Amino acid sequence: MSGLQPFIRLGAAVLLAGCLAGTPPAGAKTAAPARLFAERWIDGTNGAEPATQVQALDADTFVIRQSVHSNFEAPFLYLLFGRDKVLLIDSGADGGQIVPTIDRLIAEWLIAHKRSAIPLIVAHSHSHGDHIAADAAFAKRPDTVVVGLKPADVAAFFGIDPWPGDVATFDLGGRALSILATPGHQAAAIMVYDPQLKLLISGDTLYPGRLYIPVNFLDDNRKSIDRLAAFAKRHPIRAVLGAHIEMTRTPGRDYAHEAASHPDEHALELPAAAIAELRQGLTARLDVPDQGQVHDHFIIMPVGARAE
Repeated sequence: MSGLQPFIRLGAAVLLAGCLAGTPPAGAKTAAPARLFAERWIDGTNGAEPATQVQALDADTFVIRQSVHSNFEAPFLYLLFGRDKVLLIDSGADGGQIVPTIDRLIAEWLIAHKRSAIPLIVAHSHSHGDHIAADAAFAKRPDTVVVGLKPADVAAFFGIDPWPGDVATFDLGGRALSILATPGHQAAAIMVYDPQLKLLISGDTLYPGRLYIPVNFLDDNRKSIDRLAAFAKRHPIRAVLGAHIEMTRTPGRDYAHEAASHPDEHALELPAAAIAELRQGLTARLDVPDQGQVHDHFIIMPVGARAE
C-alpha cells in the first residue's frame, strides 16, 4: 500500500501517508493482556538474527517466529504437543527454515519424555501463501500428515460438520483442542482454542495488524466473529495469539507494508476483549476497499474481492 489512503477510526475519517497512521483520534481502548513471553521477539532491528525464534509457553507448547529478514511477513507458528500427537499450526512463509526448527523441537520433546516417535499433523490457520510455504517439505517427512487447503479438506479432517457453524474437538491425547471455522479473511480459515492454557490461536482473522477482509467475504467474516464472540462468552480466554505483528506500541499506528524491520513492536498477545471490539467494528459498512477502520491494536481493512 502506498500513497494517501483514507482510513476510518470508529466512524471518523483519518488520512494516512502510506499505511502508517499519524496521530489517531480518541476511541475505545482495549487494555493489553499480561505478557506471556519472557524474551523480545526478533524484529529485524538488531542486525543479524536467527532464521527462527522459539519461545515456550510450557513444556508442551511452543511459539515460533520466522525472521522478517527471511520474509517481510515474519509469521508466527504454533506447535502443540499432546500424549498421542503433535499439531503444528502453519508452516511459514517463503524463505523460512521451519522444518529443521520443528524437527529439533520434536526431538527434544521425545528425549524429555523418553519416547521414540510421535505423529505430526501440519494444519493451517488459513491457506494463504505465507502460512503454507513449507507444506511440501513436511509432506516428505515421515510420520507426518499435512491437512489440505480447501474448506472441505479442513472440515473433513477435523470433523467440522456443518461447516462453518460447528465447533469440533481435536484431541492430541490428554489435550482436547476446539477447532472453530472462521471464514472471512480466507475461505478455509480456522481458529484453535486450547483450554489447557486458555489461549486462542487466531491466525490472520485477529492479530495486532491489518485485518484484511475481501469485500465479497464481509458477510462471512461478520458471521464468523459473531460465532467467535458467542464461543468466547462460554470459554475463558487468557490471550488471543495471531499470526503476525504489524502494529507498533503507539495506539493505532502500523508499519509500512513490507517493512524490513519492526522497531517498537506491539506485543503478540491481544486480550479477549479485542473480539468484542472487532465484532463492533464490523457493524460498519466497510464496503470500500482500502478504506480502513483504525483501532488501538488492529486495523480492519477491507480489500477488493477475491476468489477465496
